[in-house]
Amino acid sequence: MTTVDLTAVRAALADVVAIPVTPFAEDGTVDRDAYRALLRRLTGSGVRTLTPNGNTGEFYALSPEERSLLTELAVAEAGDRAQVLVGVGHDLSTAVAAARHARDAGAAMVMVHQPVHPYVAEEGWADYQRTVADAVPELGVVPYVRDPRLSGETLARLGALCPNVVAVKYAVPDAARFAAFARDAGLDRFVWIAGLAELYAPVYWAAGATGFTSGLVNVAPDLSVAMLARLRAGDFPAAMEVWERIRPFEELRAAGQSADNVSVVKEALASLGLCRREVRPPSRPLPDALRAEVATLVRRWGL
Repeated sequence: MTTVDLTAVRAALADVVAIPVTPFAEDGTVDRDAYRALLRRLTGSGVRTLTPNGNTGEFYALSPEERSLLTELAVAEAGDRAQVLVGVGHDLSTAVAAARHARDAGAAMVMVHQPVHPYVAEEGWADYQRTVADAVPELGVVPYVRDPRLSGETLARLGALCPNVVAVKYAVPDAARFAAFARDAGLDRFVWIAGLAELYAPVYWAAGATGFTSGLVNVAPDLSVAMLARLRAGDFPAAMEVWERIRPFEELRAAGQSADNVSVVKEALASLGLCRREVRPPSRPLPDALRAEVATLVRRWGL
């Protein structure tokens, strides 16, 4: 089994990490053609990292067969134009099986979702991550951290045991906690990805992040790429100009504890004729008033 180039993996993660939506056809199945077209639009706009089976892709609403399909489609579409970071999770055996499928399909790395369980011990979280990482030593592994109770020291121990754990998607909305966590874990040991997208990217960048995830990128990839370029240049005022342009859109996504997070993105894509607006429960299609608001925002971007 070929081991991926972890240097290339780290470079791909210090970038815009796109989380593609999962388009659904009229019969409710995955719309393969629309999905591949969206991926081509992303890579054609300069996006170099694709994450099938992320939360913007409705990971928890997909069947195992659908998640495998999306992995295979993303790898086929990425070719040599992008790296593929496959979201895996659920119970441990399912996560391991999905990680091995990602490896066999040709992906370079996996993102391990925060375990969805009412009882998560810190050492149990580390055991979960280590089991997945040990199952695919050939791949880069990226824990998705959403739990503010996790400590940087625990991640440091995980990194010492698993050399292929190369990055962290940090999605706790607390910049001071992120700065401390990254330094306790090892600022240079891991690539730090701002896991709350463009709205948090500038402040997390100042604390050590070198990449950020994005659902917005499905709709307006040029804005996401422009923010990355300005952050890399150290031009924070210019980055904040992009931030202000996308702020109303991202605030709609974040409202109500992110109840309409995916629905807003799909509505924007529907207004552009790129994707149907349908989402799966427990998400909902947007009411008419919000649909109109999203369409107005997209027009302001000149798309």
